Amino acid sequence: MTIAHRSTLVVHGRLAMRESRLAAGRDGCHGLQIMSFEQAAVRLAGGFASPIDNESMRAAIQAALPATPMGELESIKALPGMIDAAADTLHKAWRAGLDLAARAAEHPRLAAIARLEAAVLDRLPPSMMRPLDIVAVATARIGHAPAVLGPMEIVGLTELSPCWRPLLQALTAYIPVRWTAGPRSIPAWLDGTGVTVARAPAQAPGISATSAATAYHEAIEAMRWARSLLASGVSPSEIAIATASPADYDDHFLALRADANIDLHFVHGVRTVTTREGQAAAALADIVVRGLSQSRLRRLAALCRDSGPFETLPEGWLRVLPTDAPLSTPSAWNRLLARLTPEDWPDGADHAPVMRTAVETLAKGPDAAGEIGEAFLKGRALAIWRKALLAGPTASIDATLEALKQDDGLEACVCVAWMPASALAASPRRFVRLLGLNSSRWPRGIAEDRLIPDHIIPTPVLDPLPVNLADRRDFETILATTADTVVLSRARRDSDGRLLGRSPLLAGHDDETYLRRNATPAHAFSETDRLMARPQEFAVDPQAVGAQGCWRDWRQAEIRPHDGLVRADHPLVLAILGRTQSASSLRRLLRNPLSFVWVYAFGWREPRSSAEPLVLDAFGLGDLVHMVLDRALRDLETGGGLASANAETIEAAVTRAVQAVAADWESERPVPPAVIWGRTLDDARVMAARALSYGDDVLPGARSYGEVPFGGSQPKSDAETPWDASAPVTIPDTGFNIAGYIDRLDISGDGKRALVRDYKTGRVPRGEIRLNGGRELQRCLYAFAVKALLGDDVAISASLLYPREPVDLQLDDPEAVLSEITGYLRAARTSLAGGAALPGPDAGGDFDDLAFALPANANATYCKRKMPAATERLGEVAQVWEAE
Repeated sequence: MTIAHRSTLVVHGRLAMRESRLAAGRDGCHGLQIMSFEQAAVRLAGGFASPIDNESMRAAIQAALPATPMGELESIKALPGMIDAAADTLHKAWRAGLDLAARAAEHPRLAAIARLEAAVLDRLPPSMMRPLDIVAVATARIGHAPAVLGPMEIVGLTELSPCWRPLLQALTAYIPVRWTAGPRSIPAWLDGTGVTVARAPAQAPGISATSAATAYHEAIEAMRWARSLLASGVSPSEIAIATASPADYDDHFLALRADANIDLHFVHGVRTVTTREGQAAAALADIVVRGLSQSRLRRLAALCRDSGPFETLPEGWLRVLPTDAPLSTPSAWNRLLARLTPEDWPDGADHAPVMRTAVETLAKGPDAAGEIGEAFLKGRALAIWRKALLAGPTASIDATLEALKQDDGLEACVCVAWMPASALAASPRRFVRLLGLNSSRWPRGIAEDRLIPDHIIPTPVLDPLPVNLADRRDFETILATTADTVVLSRARRDSDGRLLGRSPLLAGHDDETYLRRNATPAHAFSETDRLMARPQEFAVDPQAVGAQGCWRDWRQAEIRPHDGLVRADHPLVLAILGRTQSASSLRRLLRNPLSFVWVYAFGWREPRSSAEPLVLDAFGLGDLVHMVLDRALRDLETGGGLASANAETIEAAVTRAVQAVAADWESERPVPPAVIWGRTLDDARVMAARALSYGDDVLPGARSYGEVPFGGSQPKSDAETPWDASAPVTIPDTGFNIAGYIDRLDISGDGKRALVRDYKTGRVPRGEIRLNGGRELQRCLYAFAVKALLGDDVAISASLLYPREPVDLQLDDPEAVLSEITGYLRAARTSLAGGAALPGPDAGGDFDDLAFALPANANATYCKRKMPAATERLGEVAQVWEAE
């Protein structure tokens, strides 16, 4: 059919508009304009007239609210959600055709809303008009309707807002107006308006009802249903999935769409935060609202590496940031940037000024949100940011971003569509699946307006087209306009496991199919779904074979390949055995060979969090005390020396050390809250003073050294060392070279005696310990290293100093202990080289940082099951676990 003259087709919703335009193009309809009734009214009004769009309205409300007296609403006008509530109220009043200014005298609340309306209209361009104003101008120009609009046909509508009804009735005197209802319900107010109503018989689709376990299960079954239709040859444009409130299912369908590789079009749009640009805006909002930290900056830099200050930074610049530092204050960033030199940056240039400017900008907070967005975002991300600033207050911009939506980029007319029920009612499809038919979810309940409650203006007057009636009308329309199949779906339980009731709309559809969550689907929607539905096929998949074999091996009491057995003389195992070891690595080798391989062969590490902890853990406290002791000892030795220092001198040196270490710690590592951090520093100061004051074995004329490197370890400071730190230290008859740092070394003035001390910030053991099951190797290994580097003629004493008590545990006969350790280490080397990388007594324990790689609750199940066989296989190595 060809239309020679202009005519107008009025439809409802974006989907109906797209499909009508496609149909008009296919039919060669020239001169046909497709629009909503509001757009038709604006077209007739002519000139530069335009409706008030949401973004302009929100911007005007945001600007008008602070300066507009709101009466009893004054106390809440700055709260998050006020802009949204005000926009919703004004839209309702305008659609209902209410004159707020004329009714302002009826109630103070109405007077406040009327003042806000006037302030908003003053801030909008004169061309932007309310529906009432558009109708008035269009009515004045209604004589042009034949030329501007031509014959009008209204298709797919079941209702029209009261504000447009006078114009519709007036148009019938100038142009033919046809209301093509088909099988839809017809509003009673159309009688006597002069509008021609075209009816058609209702469709008779096959209707079935199902119940799924949860809303997520509903979405899965919907995707299976859509895939089965596509496989049978049905066109995607004939398939629709709908519900009254799609937001409850959007996240489910977004994930399932990617897994199924089906072009599922979201008619109502997708959340902006599901896109990369939306995530960039959300990352910036996280900093603006919650403050700057390293983890938040890293996220922002990853998403905005081609915009703002990050655009000028070299590749790999994030490596200059200490991974454990929270960097949660501008002062911490300033201390870090002040320490950086051009050599620290990957390209050798000094980028500290750029970073300092970026940090200062980000630290300005919500009040400078507009400036911050312009500085760090560009393109689509910046557009999203600006839109969010218009939609709500800057203090809650993160929540505003969460609610924003955008088009998903798919063409609606050639895709399976996921949509609100209202869109489907206006643009029917042959195959339909309706989700969420639960009580209180479809139809939804009627709620009072947030700013004008029912006692001020009755809800039926303010909202003559309530959502409850619209949901019922949409449901009836969908059943009457679907040509082939309708599947009605509901969830039996919500995400928390509570039972859900049936929707009253399901009355008469009691023959319900009960869908089990673990049932084998008749048609899988994705490869994952297919493999789970076909156990025989999944069983031969290499990944499944490996997983099943691992599970079976873990359940056996004997040692199996998945318990850490590797081939003998594996090159990677030999390589890590040949590296220079530390006391910690040798302890791991003796106490947990499997973890030794994981850490040094695979490079596995426990993920470190930069979040600020409530308290420091045992390892963190130990590091803090060791740093204080090292700095205080260096301070004392540059003066008169520790040996001649009195209690006041030591206390002063420790206080200075605590202050310096605290500043470094705060810029490089997470810190607890201020009160707890202050108490932690006080504890560190007390323990450090006790450790340095402990002197039951004072060496005459002694010189003290802290954090003394040996075996090739790099010095931690420029302090003098008693030997060549690069000289190798080899444990005889084991093949192991060792390196590390001695907490404290005191050498007598004549060089004939040396005292090796290892600080322990934990509790004192109940009895005497030598090796403590292989846990305490430092005293013996450090004593051996000192003797090897200073000479055999030096008498060595080794001890563990517990400054909490204080208690000093001396190691008796270090030579005999070293001989014993040598035997264990030699056996451990032979065992691991032979392929026995097995779990030991430390596996799965409280201090096993890689316990997450073991089966769940490994300490109580897996490790107990495997320990007898592992002990037998490790042989002589396991004897160290019983050593005192």
